[in-house]
Amino acid sequence: MRRLVIDVVAGDYAVTRFDPGTAVPADLLTATGLVSVTSTPGEVSVVAPAAVTPPGGRTEPGWRLLTVRGPLEFTLTGIMASIAGSLAAAGVSLFALSTFDTDHVLVHDSDLDRAVAALREAGHDVHTS
Repeated sequence: MRRLVIDVVAGDYAVTRFDPGTAVPADLLTATGLVSVTSTPGEVSVVAPAAVTPPGGRTEPGWRLLTVRGPLEFTLTGIMASIAGSLAAAGVSLFALSTFDTDHVLVHDSDLDRAVAALREAGHDVHTS
């Protein structure tokens, strides 16, 4: 596995679950920071900076965002496996998501230091702000 460059993004994030078909505020998509809306037949999930988390859902606050510097080619393999394996070995749970250009993981704020140490120990270059 190649060495990844991973940035710890400043600020707190939240993950929120809404009932299927729930509309999210349009201005959420123009918020500063990573915002991800995923809709399935069983739920709508929103990942967003804590300050702009929409109300009305079941929210899990206290997440920190780690972003792999990209863009990453679609032909690359093992990126998420390397991150997830390193974090799992350190006992750190994660919430993973990907975009067209790169991969992201969220870890609980209380696990951030262990996550950074585990990723560095695995040979990745982790930048904190």
